[in-house]
Amino acid sequence: MNDSGSPTLHSLEDLRPAVNECRRCPLWRMATQGVPGEGPTHAKLMLIGEAPGNVEDTVGHPFAGPAGALLDRALGEAGIDRKDAYVTNAVKHFKYELRGKHRLPQKPNTAEIKACNWWLSQELRLARPKLVIALGATAARGVLGHTVTIAATRGPPKPLNEHMHVMVTVHPSSLLRIPGEAQKRSEYNRFVKELKAGHDWLLSHSK
Repeated sequence: MNDSGSPTLHSLEDLRPAVNECRRCPLWRMATQGVPGEGPTHAKLMLIGEAPGNVEDTVGHPFAGPAGALLDRALGEAGIDRKDAYVTNAVKHFKYELRGKHRLPQKPNTAEIKACNWWLSQELRLARPKLVIALGATAARGVLGHTVTIAATRGPPKPLNEHMHVMVTVHPSSLLRIPGEAQKRSEYNRFVKELKAGHDWLLSHSK
């Protein structure tokens, strides 16, 4: 147990029950359940999204909704099997605003990202991926520890510490919101190209 009352985990299997007991920020009050990461224990690739959406909150798995379907398609086109990657979010509980009967997702604020960084740090420590791909600004903030813009940080992998590298790209949900089909297709192709570049980097740096 650390000084904030959160348990130090000994394996990724301990994550789900621990996240469901988390009271580090108020988001647990709104959510149906916590949504921890999933994937191989020693995956070389970790994909980090922003926060669970409505579907993820309901089923308890990351990237299970429309953005997840788009991510799966893009990963396939980039030559990446999602089953080989550890997939998680920077924030583990769903934040939303009620509009009638609809739960509209809300972006986590800095305090919520910082509070949940405890869990992300545990996942990074236990999984020890070689490459982390941060999907969106919230994910990049969680990984890098400071606010960034996607435009300024998008690009090839950069050292995060002595064990792993990080690259930043867009969150797939942002592609779903692009209104024009031509622009949507162009940005999707760019996203696939970036995922493939990450995959190629991993292959070239694997022992």
